[in-house]
Amino acid sequence: INPYALSMIISSLALGTILTLSSYHWILAWIGLEINTLAIIPMMTKNPHPRAIEAATKYFLTQAAASALILFSSILNAYTLGEWTINSPTHPASAILLSIAIAMKLGVAPFHFWLPEVLQGLTLQTGLILSTWQKLAPMALLIQLSQSVNLSLMLTLGLLSATIGGWGGINQTQIRKILAFSSIAHLGWMVAVLKISPQLTLLNFLLYILMTSTLFMTFISLNTKNMFELSTAWSKTPTLTALSMLSLLSLSGLPPLTGFLPKWLIAQEMIKQNMIMFGLVILLSTLLSLFFYLRLTYSLSLTLAPS
Repeated sequence: INPYALSMIISSLALGTILTLSSYHWILAWIGLEINTLAIIPMMTKNPHPRAIEAATKYFLTQAAASALILFSSILNAYTLGEWTINSPTHPASAILLSIAIAMKLGVAPFHFWLPEVLQGLTLQTGLILSTWQKLAPMALLIQLSQSVNLSLMLTLGLLSATIGGWGGINQTQIRKILAFSSIAHLGWMVAVLKISPQLTLLNFLLYILMTSTLFMTFISLNTKNMFELSTAWSKTPTLTALSMLSLLSLSGLPPLTGFLPKWLIAQEMIKQNMIMFGLVILLSTLLSLFFYLRLTYSLSLTLAPS
């Protein structure tokens, strides 16, 4: 890809996100999201493979639908309450519509169907941007909305995402699809605790970005796309493989590692709010995703390449 075009695309990505992060007005936030969507599409289609084109089309259609819904609900809010600012009280109907639209943008279940498909059609580099940077702006909007969202809607979305993220990843062999389902499961945790404690959502999100970036970068340098290629990685670069093993276990939320912290804090918060049953179910759903993280770790460390 042409360096001038690339610098233009990357600065547009930055501009879109920063515009959304720094705006008080719904229209400006919406413009930022649109710039973001349009900037990543040329990165998706830079190698004109049919699968990449298909991924970009799916991505564009879902994001456009979600953007239209965001615009509609913010106009509805302005019409009913006369308020255009983001963190002002939101009309219950438009709050529900906005939550659903942002859930679509992020890939929260049951609006997650595009995410594994799109991620599978991209290179790992573009996948990294899609899984981390592209989630910043919608997540910031969701955190700003945290006081006006509907609690039972958020809990339902969260539980669905955590469960579907776990179930979906179990029989996958493609690393990008596994990372997509892992992303859905993590988003479930973030969304579930959003209304109760937005700070925890933010903490979980930042740690998720850190761990996912590490994983994507190690897979880029190992140049692996599925589990069969992983089994030969140890003999090539032991240090890097060990690092990606630790990142995987951290992402699964095993105790001494970083990924355990947000899960622990969220479970604690759920008990404080007397939502013990909900906390139990969402923790059990983590066991599903733990299974496929462990399977990846197993194929990384305990399988020797045929010599």
